[in-house]
Amino acid sequence: MRLCHLNELPEGGSRGFDPQRTGQDSVLVVRRGDELFGWADSCPHHGTPMAWRKDAYLNAAGDRIVCAAHGARFEIDTGLCTLGPCLGESLTPVGLLIHDNGEVHLATPIPLETQK
Repeated sequence: MRLCHLNELPEGGSRGFDPQRTGQDSVLVVRRGDELFGWADSCPHHGTPMAWRKDAYLNAAGDRIVCAAHGARFEIDTGLCTLGPCLGESLTPVGLLIHDNGEVHLATPIPLETQK
């Protein structure tokens, strides 16, 4: 399933997607150069959405994903929680494919248990 084109993802930024068209983002993607990191938009603490506003998943320094509900911080590349109530737990990875033409697609359907 197509999410966007690589050029539509801000360098060093994040963006949420609603591939199931439920009205709420269920996937978050962070871009570092040509590398993308995809995660389920669900905090392991209580399953709450992560962004504090549309597409705002990162801290001010842009080096951690932050859960707006609980302040938990996660490594961008591993999804590991390094601070907060779910310390040691991880975000659920979402596989992404970047095609030669720059189109970004989900590698596989989102597991039902991550759709809250």
